[in-house]
Amino acid sequence: MSQLACRRVLLKLSGEALMGDEDYGIDPKVIGRLADEVMEAREAGAEIALVLGGGNIFRGAGLAAGGMDRVTGDQMGMLATVINALAMQDALEKRGGRARVMSAIKINDVCEDYIRRRAIRHLEKGRITIFAAGVGAPFFTTDSGAALRAIEIGADLLLKATKVDGVYDKDPKKHTDAVRFDSLTYDEVISRDLQVMDTAAFALARDSDLPLRIFDMSQPGVLLKILRGENIGTLVRGRG
Repeated sequence: MSQLACRRVLLKLSGEALMGDEDYGIDPKVIGRLADEVMEAREAGAEIALVLGGGNIFRGAGLAAGGMDRVTGDQMGMLATVINALAMQDALEKRGGRARVMSAIKINDVCEDYIRRRAIRHLEKGRITIFAAGVGAPFFTTDSGAALRAIEIGADLLLKATKVDGVYDKDPKKHTDAVRFDSLTYDEVISRDLQVMDTAAFALARDSDLPLRIFDMSQPGVLLKILRGENIGTLVRGRG
């Protein structure tokens, strides 16, 4: 077994990543493949926390743009992340994993309340811990929730899975000459105005000097390769 370069990590997955080729909801084959990736990393000895977005069901900002009260829309979005977290928990447990869902809003009949010390204990015991409901407040994205929880649990690395294989100087889907960065500092991301994460999440990660890696999770085995130290995607860190 190869030694892991990162022992405790938090992986952020978008809600849209769960849809596969569907227009809405969760594709069982897709969530199953993602669960396989997480289980492979867990079995290698990693302590893994997850944050899942809710955009495959509801997105608060989108609902607000359609005329709904923003707070109500964001609350619906938070509940959508709980649905996705429960689905991921089920997929992991079907593969023999031990998983816990912890919510930032009280919903005790279906999952635990988020308590930092309990979350760390779950990780130490080898349980895959899934943080749901963002930060428990409107106007904050699940990117912010991921950055905050990663800092609170003392993660070695924050991982953000996207549809592209890292950070580019411009949109690679629109520009064939787009250049991918292997690594960046937070200051470089700011000066180049690269859209790595939303502003609040980025500020949290930068101020806590939390390393962030952006990568494409569509390749089998990529999560474990990153944990073993392979330079995949783009690494953003506090210093050069």
